[in-house]
Order: sequence, then C-alpha cells, then structure tokens
Amino acid sequence: MSWVEIDSETELRELLGEVMPRAADKDRVRLHERDLQWLAASPFCLVATSDERGSCDVSPKGDPAGFVHVIDDTTIAIPDRPGNRRADGFLNILKNPHVGLIFLIPGRNETLRINGRARLVREAPFFDQLIVKGHRPHLALVVEIEQIFFHCAKAFMRSSLWKPDRWAPDGLPSHATLVKDVQKVEESVEELEAYYGETYARRLYG
Repeated sequence: MSWVEIDSETELRELLGEVMPRAADKDRVRLHERDLQWLAASPFCLVATSDERGSCDVSPKGDPAGFVHVIDDTTIAIPDRPGNRRADGFLNILKNPHVGLIFLIPGRNETLRINGRARLVREAPFFDQLIVKGHRPHLALVVEIEQIFFHCAKAFMRSSLWKPDRWAPDGLPSHATLVKDVQKVEESVEELEAYYGETYARRLYG
C-alpha cells in the first residue's frame, strides 16, 4: 500500500472531525487556583523549544515537588540545575522565545500544559527561594504565559505509564552500556557503570 499524506487543514479535519466543545473552550491565559495546586505538586516537566529554523528540542526538568516558582498569575520561573552543559533548549530560546511546557504528577494521568514566551534570567530576587540542597541556580527560565490548559488522560491510560506491573526497566541494557554503544567514549563499560552509579546521585546539585 502506498503512503497517503495529509497536506491541508481541511483534509485533517475531514479525517479527525471537529474539535470537541469542551476541548475547544478549555484554554486560559492566567493561572487558576487549580493550576497553582498542580504546579505545587509537580516534580517534573518537559520543556519544548525550537530555533529560528524550526529544529526542535525537548528537555526534562525535575526537582522536589513545587520547584516551579510562581512570580504572578501570568509568569513562572523554572530553575536550572547542573547538567551536561549542552544547553540545546536555552540556545533555542535565544533565537526563538516560544516554549511549550508539560507538567506531570506521578500517578496522575492528566497533565498541565503551558505555552508562552521565555527568557533566560541569570539573577533575580526570587533566586533565593529556588535553593535546593544548598544549590542556588545560576540561571532560571522565566515564562510569560500565553495559554494554559489541562490535557486529557488518554495517552497515559493507553500506555499504562504509571502501572508498575507494566514496567520493564531491565529489558534494555544499562545506561553505561548504551552510552558505550552509541557514543565515542574512551571509558570502559565498567568505568561508565561506576560514573553512573551511586556517586552520580551525589552530583545532582554540584
């Protein structure tokens, strides 16, 4: 069978149908009390960016629940923590400020989505409120909210993401083995296992 591509909104709507009224009307532009409760309970989010050419990146951000700082009802800040220094998403933001965020709560199938415009801030009075385990971030992603809504649970339900009996973390080789197989690294698998072992957790904030 040959491929049949969709190349117009009209054709897409003919296939999918019109937006359900409840979904069409759920967008907001300011944080509601329920949004604040969700952010306070969320320890993890995904940050989607793209550069001026449309090349995309999605970066995970995680900290203790409530790590996102609410500046006001249209602005939030996400602290940066020590990482691999690639800064793919941050470099994108310097060229294109539009971002998409998805906030997760373990065990909940719904997600909170926020879209807006971002900027990189290296110092602000609220940084003192972002200290975790003695680490004061050197950078924060500040997002001016343009759209907020709760996303439905179907993808999480289909995937059984939070059901431990469906988990199979040992079905793939260890991370050290994956790194050795797909990257050009000088270390042996044993050395990489040591690097990604117990000491790795001790380097999360320093």
